[in-house]
Amino acid sequence: MEHHDFDSPETLAVHAGVGKYERLPVVPPIYQTSTFAFADADEGAALFAGRQQGYIYSRMGNPTVQALENAVAALEGGLGALACASGMAAIHTALMAMLKQGDHVVCSDAVYGPTCSLIETLLSRYGIEATLVDTSDTQAVAAALRPNTKVVYIETPGNPTLVISDLGAICRLAHAHGALVIVDNTFMSPILQQPFRWGADIVVHSLTKFLNGHADVVGGIIVVKSQEQYAHLRKVLNHFGGVLPPFESFLVHRGIKTLALRMRRHCENAQRVAEYLEQHPAVAWVRYPGLKSHPQYDVGEKQMLGPGGIVSFELHGGLEAGRKMMNAVRLCALAVSLGGVESLIQHPASMTHASMGPEARLRAHITDGLVRISVGIENVDDIIADLDQALTTGTAVTTYNAGVHA
Repeated sequence: MEHHDFDSPETLAVHAGVGKYERLPVVPPIYQTSTFAFADADEGAALFAGRQQGYIYSRMGNPTVQALENAVAALEGGLGALACASGMAAIHTALMAMLKQGDHVVCSDAVYGPTCSLIETLLSRYGIEATLVDTSDTQAVAAALRPNTKVVYIETPGNPTLVISDLGAICRLAHAHGALVIVDNTFMSPILQQPFRWGADIVVHSLTKFLNGHADVVGGIIVVKSQEQYAHLRKVLNHFGGVLPPFESFLVHRGIKTLALRMRRHCENAQRVAEYLEQHPAVAWVRYPGLKSHPQYDVGEKQMLGPGGIVSFELHGGLEAGRKMMNAVRLCALAVSLGGVESLIQHPASMTHASMGPEARLRAHITDGLVRISVGIENVDDIIADLDQALTTGTAVTTYNAGVHA
């Protein structure tokens, strides 16, 4: 029974039910609060001065959010993490924290479209120069380095062409030059790739994708491996304000509990799908890290613990053939994003990478006919049957799901 010093209904409506837990919950509770009360004025002053650790205001830290941050940091082998309101919030915060006017960044040319736009068009407004190169070619990275290069930003496998960059070689090259390496590990998740093992300085993720895995949260995270980096990034994030709320943090943390199991199924299914597509007469080429035909297959075998859940391919007939196929699928949803339990199919040139513009897409080998599939955890025979009917006739409708995506 709760005891209250005040019993007026107005006061009880505000304070009743707010108290300490008598037993530890199995699942971290959702601290859906904007602010935290101090024991006394001295504690409040100590918290603000940094002499004492604790919670002040949820933009600056929250127990539910920190539980998620601790989980991702542990999986990546990092010291700490900072949850952000989106993957782009994480990327923006990390880059702005580590770059200043007059600096130069080298970036993978095959990256998420808005990342390219951020680096090439927005950062340039603040006097930060950028060079986008094919980072699967380590010599191209070396040639792009300048005296003022402070960050090398890698997304591997690259989005959407799935080119693989040699993390160890690039980290050695960048560090010898005095530059930091930031790696977007979204496509692999920490289950399949841990960039810190290969020398990376900062790792970013779109939590929206594999880490959450259920297409119901937008979020991002920055993982660091030093206290100095954490303190600096925390200060920047506190001022930018792009933090992840407690409820979304709770959902992502819940999704992570099945991450290892889901990634195993994603890999198994995607391997089967890639092998099926590779032998289909309507398909010009397939890119998947699990196929020996992948140009960087050996690099992937070295630094990745699995090939992932994303398959890219091009159809004979280009854009029009791809459009017809995507309009014909019934099990796969025609939608952007990736990494959820459901299979998604999309056209990068007109969707996720449209903001890059045709020249940047051409430079990154993102052709107009490229199709990207995020292979889900459904029965793989059902996924292949859906792709087969879409590739073969473009008209057949699978009866078991016609009402969902018809």
